[in-house]
Amino acid sequence: MADKKIELTRQDRLAVAWRHQFLQGSWNYERMQNGGWCYAMIPAIKRLYSSKEDQAAALKRHMEFYNTQPYVSAPVIGVALALEEERANGIAIDDVTIQGVKVGMMGPLAGVGDPVFWFTIRPILGALGATLALSGNIVGPLLFFVAWNAIRLAFLWYTQEFGYRVGTEITKDLSGGLLGKITSGASILGMFIIGALVNRWVSISFTPVVSTVAQQEGAYIDWEALPAGVEGIKSALEQFAALGPTGLNMDKVTTLQSNFDQLIPGLAALLLTLLCCRLLKKNVSPIAIILALFAVGVVARVIGLM
Repeated sequence: MADKKIELTRQDRLAVAWRHQFLQGSWNYERMQNGGWCYAMIPAIKRLYSSKEDQAAALKRHMEFYNTQPYVSAPVIGVALALEEERANGIAIDDVTIQGVKVGMMGPLAGVGDPVFWFTIRPILGALGATLALSGNIVGPLLFFVAWNAIRLAFLWYTQEFGYRVGTEITKDLSGGLLGKITSGASILGMFIIGALVNRWVSISFTPVVSTVAQQEGAYIDWEALPAGVEGIKSALEQFAALGPTGLNMDKVTTLQSNFDQLIPGLAALLLTLLCCRLLKKNVSPIAIILALFAVGVVARVIGLM
């Protein structure tokens, strides 16, 4: 351990916050935001580690997979700064712990950023600015630009500082296992959210028809018997509300996908996700997996499987 504790100055943290704005400047399909993250960490790494070997090792561990909403990434990088600072001062914090905290935090926070910033704050400021602009007031676009960037920059800085302070407190209680509990809890929560979103992100539909059964009268809409004009439209809507989508056709068609949905909804999407995770664990390139999925999808569509 060093005789004098190495600390990140306010200037160092400001440099990290400034670079962190460009988190998506080096986005890629394999590790997503890792290049921007690593770029943001460079000022802190240079301050904390004096030897080229230690700096290279720090850069390497921060080139792992990372992806979250860019603004809510600030508290994550704040915690990472605190962990790196304590590691540089001799605390036993390994690469797995640092990456585990990053992964555990980025999942839950990712679902918060878009609704707050893109779906709430930005539309409100945009509507306010547009209202002023429509009346010929130049303050409208200026208000949107200034207010949005003031909120954005303030949030990035203060949440990074919050994460930095909290991260420092976490590392002080290593003997009590607090860091391990937080890492484990955050990882479980992150995996739970990712698992819940699998059925939303992954869409698979098998189109082969298993059976076609003629429905009894009254179980479908008899289009030829509908009255003409507005009354016919009204009657069709009323029958559709009572019968549902199955009432649109005289025949009840059962597809392979409907059978799967009756068994376990989203089963195919889950199995595909687990397969991709298995391939990634075996060090198969994500690019190869993407190309393979594209090829399989095209072939399955041509032969009528999907």
